[in-house]
Amino acid sequence: MVKKIILLGAGGRDFHNFNVLFRDNDEYHVVAFVVTQIPGIEYRRYPPSLAGRNYPNGIPIYPEEMLEELIRKYKVDEVVLSYSDLTYEELGRKISEILIKGVSFKLLNPYETMLETIKPVIAVTATKTGAGKSTISRAISLELKRRGINFVVVRHPMAYKDLEKNVVEIYRTMEDLDRYGVTLEEREEFEHYVRNGIVVMAGIDYGKILLEAEKRGDIILWDGGNNDLPFYRPWFMIVATDALRPGNEIGTYPGEVNIRLADIVIITKVSQAKREHVESIINNIQKVNRKAEIVRADLEVFVDRPDLVKGRRALVIEDAPTVTHGGLPYAAGYVAAIKYGAEIIDPRPYAKGVIKKIYEEYKNMGPVLPSIGYTHKQLEDLKDTINSIDCDVIILGTPINLDQIIKINKPVVHTFYELKIVEGPSIKEIVDMFLEKVNKNYSYQQG
Repeated sequence: MVKKIILLGAGGRDFHNFNVLFRDNDEYHVVAFVVTQIPGIEYRRYPPSLAGRNYPNGIPIYPEEMLEELIRKYKVDEVVLSYSDLTYEELGRKISEILIKGVSFKLLNPYETMLETIKPVIAVTATKTGAGKSTISRAISLELKRRGINFVVVRHPMAYKDLEKNVVEIYRTMEDLDRYGVTLEEREEFEHYVRNGIVVMAGIDYGKILLEAEKRGDIILWDGGNNDLPFYRPWFMIVATDALRPGNEIGTYPGEVNIRLADIVIITKVSQAKREHVESIINNIQKVNRKAEIVRADLEVFVDRPDLVKGRRALVIEDAPTVTHGGLPYAAGYVAAIKYGAEIIDPRPYAKGVIKKIYEEYKNMGPVLPSIGYTHKQLEDLKDTINSIDCDVIILGTPINLDQIIKINKPVVHTFYELKIVEGPSIKEIVDMFLEKVNKNYSYQQG
């Protein structure tokens, strides 16, 4: 009997799970993708050209609010979790909500969806969004580039555009970002590589992306999203965890899985955290993974024009995932505003359109503005909110040049931050460890 299933996702991991396990699999029929976390990506269709021979009309994509209705309508047998960034409390509640409907709930083991590679993979993941994974990935990429190593970056998917046109995306120049019509969130993850002359790939079908990546690079750097697992089986794995959020290292899904798989765990923001919290995190890591090397680090925050910040009334704009489903009240922009002596203006009373809805959904958010921009309408709401606020300066915590994408009627200060190792192996030494493992692996294969 064919098992009818729903993939519960967020426009990325769900499509990968489908491509690897369920496309052309006659034992299952995927009746729908159901999406959460990301506003504005529902009511589309996974196209027939990607869905395979069993889905001549493609597969519909619905919002999570319709899950119960869809289970009844299609007499669903099983819901397969296909997104990340969940606390165990959130995961447990989700399981209970589905089980009481008489439907099975399934978690896939990490190796079921990891593609094997012929080129070495160094993966950077996290235990929760906002832990500093992108900063670590950038540091690794610059070290590889400094050594003259031929490598490519493959980024976790952000499948918010036309799915059929973006099966394999290759970003080499800033013009490529415009050509693909990327969202603000995608720019936040791609721009820093492109500016440094590093090729970054993403898309929908990570099997096809892998074939291209293996042609182009001798090494693949997997840059993970949220706290998700790598899509490619890593030869060496680095995991970021946040000293300001103790417990996430063993209290999130699949964050704890990442910790258990790690070769290196980098605890970020240690100078901002209480010593006992850092020690607690170390103890928790060692309970589940004694082989991992533990690194203590800071994320040092700077601005390009500090003279515009001190004593000024500032609106802080943060990258959206960190302060929405990442659960943080603020991020680098707020830290920079405090560091450089700004008076922070609370944007919440001025929120327009989708921004207002985001504040209502994510009560954790502090006096910062999330850089929501998955659609043109959301960008308009963001612009209208920014330009309606009476302030002296905008502090951009997001790494993109937002003022080049929308017209902002106030001076803009850009925030940037770098990884600073406080204790443990340096980035150079971490890359040495990876390359040593690669050489041993190749020697074993040849022997």
